[in-house]
Amino acid sequence: MTIKLNKDVEQRLLASIQRYCAENMDEEVGELKARLLLDYCLREIGPSVYNQAILDAQSAMQERIADIETVCYETEFSYWKK
Repeated sequence: MTIKLNKDVEQRLLASIQRYCAENMDEEVGELKARLLLDYCLREIGPSVYNQAILDAQSAMQERIADIETVCYETEFSYWKK
């Protein structure tokens, strides 16, 4: 699976990587090096982050589904109890 980013997001990430390297590693990084690092992160780290996000979403949805019985419940045969 390859993560595709829209051009605006990609450009902002490249600028962020360049700034991070300049401020934290005292190294100026050109766009090519930033692009290589971004590509590495997307290919190597991205799937782990994606998989964890899917697990988190699945867990949150399961919690919501478990709550549905208490949230969406009507007492049956209650007409004569009025």
